[in-house]
Amino acid sequence: MSDAMAVLHKLQTGLDVNVKFTGVRVFEYTPECIVFDLLDIPLYHGWLVDPQMHDIVKAVGNCSYNQLVEKIISCKQSDNSELAGEGIVAEQFLNSTATQLTYHGLCELTSTVQEGELCVFFRNNHFSTMIKYKGQLYLLVTDQGFLTEEKVVWESLHNVDGDGNFCDSEFRLRPPSDPETVYRGQQDQIDQ
Repeated sequence: MSDAMAVLHKLQTGLDVNVKFTGVRVFEYTPECIVFDLLDIPLYHGWLVDPQMHDIVKAVGNCSYNQLVEKIISCKQSDNSELAGEGIVAEQFLNSTATQLTYHGLCELTSTVQEGELCVFFRNNHFSTMIKYKGQLYLLVTDQGFLTEEKVVWESLHNVDGDGNFCDSEFRLRPPSDPETVYRGQQDQIDQ
């Protein structure tokens, strides 16, 4: 409990979590993870290596993100051509999955998250509230650009590109309002 209390003030600025590319619930342990454990809040990510991509699996291994970056740097400095090749493959993986969500990860998320489960999704150094409703994953819309959009509550998570569908509180499709109206709302908010 005291470890969790020591971390709580970091909720205002951000928590240090470090994904591993082997499972949607696999993170390198950091003291910040204790908050999720103590509150029994499931924490997920979708940045996974597809196990069928053997060269990437070999290059990434069981590394966390930070460990993989260090490995890439050391592989680039290596005279060993096999290690240098692994470093290139690992770097290409990070570059090609810069959205921090892979299709393999999305499939694993969809099959792992339980129907109706309210959880936290980590992506691009942000935490989002996620729920699975009727087999589909949804993220709670918290972007200030939607502050004036009363009917937009959830965004579907169905591809890695981030262009989900917006829904209301009952998960009914609700496209955002006219962009000019949204912009005026954003400008009013900035002015305030």
